[in-house]
Amino acid sequence: MSISNTWGRRLTAFGEWIDARFPMTKMIKEHATEYYAAKNFNFWYGFGVLAMVVLVIQILTGIFLTMSYKPAAADAFASVEYIMRDVDWGWLIRYTHSTGASAFFIVVYLHMFRALMYGSYKKPRELLWLIGMFIYAALMAEAFFGYLLPWGNMSYWGAQVIVSLFGALPGVGEGLAEWIRGDYYISDITLNRFFAFHVIAVPLALVMLVVVHILALHETGSNNPDGIEIKEHKGSDGIPLDGIAFHPYHTSKDLVIIIIFLIVFAMVVFFAPDMGGYFLEHANFEAADRLKTPEHIAPVWYFTPFYAILRAVPSKLGGVLLMGLAVGLLFFLPWLDRCRVKSIRYRGWFFKFALGVFTVSFIALGYLGLQPATGVYTNLARLFTLLYFAFFLLMPLYTSWEKTKPVPERVTK
Repeated sequence: MSISNTWGRRLTAFGEWIDARFPMTKMIKEHATEYYAAKNFNFWYGFGVLAMVVLVIQILTGIFLTMSYKPAAADAFASVEYIMRDVDWGWLIRYTHSTGASAFFIVVYLHMFRALMYGSYKKPRELLWLIGMFIYAALMAEAFFGYLLPWGNMSYWGAQVIVSLFGALPGVGEGLAEWIRGDYYISDITLNRFFAFHVIAVPLALVMLVVVHILALHETGSNNPDGIEIKEHKGSDGIPLDGIAFHPYHTSKDLVIIIIFLIVFAMVVFFAPDMGGYFLEHANFEAADRLKTPEHIAPVWYFTPFYAILRAVPSKLGGVLLMGLAVGLLFFLPWLDRCRVKSIRYRGWFFKFALGVFTVSFIALGYLGLQPATGVYTNLARLFTLLYFAFFLLMPLYTSWEKTKPVPERVTK
C-alpha cells in the first residue's frame, strides 16, 4: 500500500471522527459545496467576501498591536511611536491596521451600493439587510472608539467634538456625554473605556453579527444581477437550474478578486499609508495637546458625509438629529421602496436617476465634510443634504410611479 493511500485513509478516518462529534462536513455542504448561488454573479458580488478578508486582517493586526500598546494618556502616543520604531515589523502592522480601517469602509460602502443597485434589501431579504445595517453601525462604533487610541492631536480633538455632540440632546445630553467620557473632559479614563470597547466589546458584537448575516444570507439565498429568485426554478434533483455550487465555482472567482485587492492594499501600505492625510491625518503625528487645537478639526473621511450633514444645520440639536436620521433611514429602505422589480437592469429611469443623484450627493458630502464650514461650502452641504434625504423621503412616490421593463423568468448571462 502506498504512503499516499495510507495518509488518505487516515485523513478520512479523522474526518469521520470529527463528524461524529461536530457537524463539520454538514456545515461545509450547507454553506459551500451544496450551497447554490446564481451563475451570473459579477464583480460587484466580490465586495462581501473582501469585507470578510479585511475583518480578519483587522483582528489579526489588532491583536499584535495590543501586545505593545498602552491605553494610558501618559503612554499611549509614546507606545505607538515605540511600535513604529522599535518593535520588529511594528510599522508594517500599524500601517496595515490603519489602512485596513479605510479599506473596510471602502468595501462596505461598495457592498451597500451593490445592494441598492440590485435590490438585495427587498423581500425576502429584509432581515438580511437589517442585520447588515447593524454591522455597519457596529463598524462605525468600532472606528469611532479606535480613533482616539493613538492619542494624537486630531484624535483627541476629534473625539472631543464628537462626544460633545451627545450633550446637545435635551434632558439626558450632558449626562450621556459625561458617561461616555467617564469624566468632564476627554481624559485617561476615556481612553481606557474606548480601548475596552474597541478591543473587546464591539469586535465580539461585530463577529457575531457577521456570522448571523451569513446564516441569514444562506437561508434566503443570494440575490443576483437579474433580481430573480433561482429557488423558484429547480430541476428534478432539487438543484436550482440557474445555480452553481458556491464552492468551487464562486470561491475561485473570489480568490482572483482577493488577490487583486491584496495587491492594491499592499501598494497603499508600502507606498502611501497616510494617503495624503486621508487615512492618517498629519495632525495625528503630534501628541494630544489640550492647549493646541488643530486649525481645522474633521473626522476621518468615512465619517465626513454625516459630519457635513451635521454642520449644514445651524442648530446643534437639529444637526445631531439630522445626522442620526441620515443613518437611520437606511434601516427602512426595504419598506420605502415600493417597486416590485429588484434589479436596476429592469427598473425605470426614476430610480436610476434618484440613485445617481444620491451617489453624487454622498460623495460630495464626504468632500465637503473635509472643508471648512464657511461660505460656499456650507451652502453646498445644505443642497446635497436635501438631495440625500430626498432619495429616501420621496422613494415611496417615485418607486410607485416608475415604469419597469419585463423581468426574464430565468437569469441571463
